[in-house]
Amino acid sequence: MSGKHYKGPEVSCCIKYFIFGFNVIFWFLGIAFLGIGLWAWNEKGVLSNISSITDLGGFDPVWLFLVVGGVMFILGFAGCIGALRENTFLLKFFSVFLGIIFFLELTAGVLAFVFKDWIKDQLYFFINNNIRAYRDDIDLQNLIDFTQEY
Repeated sequence: MSGKHYKGPEVSCCIKYFIFGFNVIFWFLGIAFLGIGLWAWNEKGVLSNISSITDLGGFDPVWLFLVVGGVMFILGFAGCIGALRENTFLLKFFSVFLGIIFFLELTAGVLAFVFKDWIKDQLYFFINNNIRAYRDDIDLQNLIDFTQEY
């Protein structure tokens, strides 16, 4: 059987497993963040009554765990499988989204510097709304108490 096989440049085994190892760590951290978020919602009874998600008056810190955990899980998975199987699609997906995250962080930093007065006003408004909802959510109480301690 004579077929044409693509023989591209080989990837160093050391680099391949180095990238795989770091992405496994981030993948498991993403799973842990998702687990913590779902556990916190279960403890508050949100999972048994999904409509209570919109009832919270202030910021629910669980959303932060769920969003960060979800992004870390997806990117860690793409990096793991992409590096291990040398899958160019997953590696491009991983690289593009890491680039987008870096660009968004850089843009947020520049915009925060330029619009610092507006951000200060919005932060003041946000904190006051969360202080009003202090007694309604135990996670918000713990977050505010933790920030005041340190």
